[in-house]
Amino acid sequence: MFNLIILFSRYLFLFYIVLFLWQAIVYIAYEQGGYLGSPSRAISIQKGLIIWLHVTAFLILSYEPGAFFFNFKTLGIALAGLIFLLFSMMLLDKFYYEGCPLIWTGMLFLLDISLIMLQRLKPDLAVRQLVWMTLGIVIMLFIPFILRLIPRFEVFEYVYIIIAYALILSTLLFGTSKYGSVNWLKIGFVTFQPSEIVKFLFIFYLASVFRKRVELKELLITGTLSAGIVLLLVLQKDLGSALIFFMTYMVMLYISTSNEILFFAGMGAASAAATLAYHLFSHVRVRVAAWRNPWADIDRGGYQIVNSLFAITTWGLLGSGLTKGMPNSIPVVESDFIFAAICEEMGTLFGMGIVCLYIMLFFRGILVVIRCQRRYYSLLAAGVTTMFAFQAFLIIGGVIKLIPLTGVTLPFVSYGGSSVLVSIMMIGLLQWVNVYCEQHELGYQDNLQQKSGTTKWDGDDFRE
Repeated sequence: MFNLIILFSRYLFLFYIVLFLWQAIVYIAYEQGGYLGSPSRAISIQKGLIIWLHVTAFLILSYEPGAFFFNFKTLGIALAGLIFLLFSMMLLDKFYYEGCPLIWTGMLFLLDISLIMLQRLKPDLAVRQLVWMTLGIVIMLFIPFILRLIPRFEVFEYVYIIIAYALILSTLLFGTSKYGSVNWLKIGFVTFQPSEIVKFLFIFYLASVFRKRVELKELLITGTLSAGIVLLLVLQKDLGSALIFFMTYMVMLYISTSNEILFFAGMGAASAAATLAYHLFSHVRVRVAAWRNPWADIDRGGYQIVNSLFAITTWGLLGSGLTKGMPNSIPVVESDFIFAAICEEMGTLFGMGIVCLYIMLFFRGILVVIRCQRRYYSLLAAGVTTMFAFQAFLIIGGVIKLIPLTGVTLPFVSYGGSSVLVSIMMIGLLQWVNVYCEQHELGYQDNLQQKSGTTKWDGDDFRE
């Protein structure tokens, strides 16, 4: 009987995510002047679907044949997760009531998927992940207050880059190796990835420099310093982070200069650097070889990707059903390959829905970039959106063998305290920029117009 319930739940999970995405379309249609339904009702339905997803999945995960039928420890985690979701919805509505609700619901849906899959794979990690999620939400609630306390935080560009280099160098000198990359730093009982914190600093640094006209001097300085960070990450064997930082630099540079020649020259230089790295670093050659033909080295370099492909394709569009697959046969499934586990047990169609969720969040971020007239805030939003979207592309592309595997985490879903904490904080920053621009830019622009007779300023505020 329970096996039949699990088989039926595959359709239920697919229904949840399809209806969730449809409600997003309803909301966006209203923004664009159409009408497919009430936008507030659409958001309420999305919140309800997150709760139903959580309850349905944890009832399956907590089932245990015996006298009581349910594992009370799992039910306790389910209850804690439910409280987290409800309080997050309430607090985010209160503290960011002018933010984009689609970003919140999309983030919470992905966080709940993380909790469900980690409980399925390694229950101890689910508890830790929930703690990090809670801490991330708490910190995110304080982001508006922290940024208000710092006067003109856009002028501290050198502080940002100095701290960034200090963190990266300390990792290279004193870091510990994990999964082949020296990108972890241990202080007391806390182990974290400094490169995750550097993401924040890097975005603030580039936005602070590029907020003004970019002359040759600034271009050379930022290019050299950014290339230095990328090179240090490559030396740490953290190829995914190196690619993310490079792409973020290129996007923010293009937005600030609108110079296609610079952009394509940078991409050409990156191609040359990638070719050089392939010949200089053995770990780069191993990743590329595993991508080109994982079957040739199935017992070593290609083992992960082969098992990932088996997991995604074996059970078809609807998956095996939650708890009925074998995702733990994939090494590091809770981190690098959690997307394969989702596809195996919840179905490829559900996995495609997850991809659609990331695409939706990406376009909401782009909308914030477009709406911001002040260059500095537009660049902050662009940096966050680029990092978030490109990271999701790298890991999903690696798992399905579209590109070589780079070893980054899937935002909001993969296990990792540093990763989930910084991902939540980045979304908080994006929402803060969104709210700030809507609250302040109209009045600010009017004041500038009264003083100078124009709505565009060639200094460090309005875009040309």
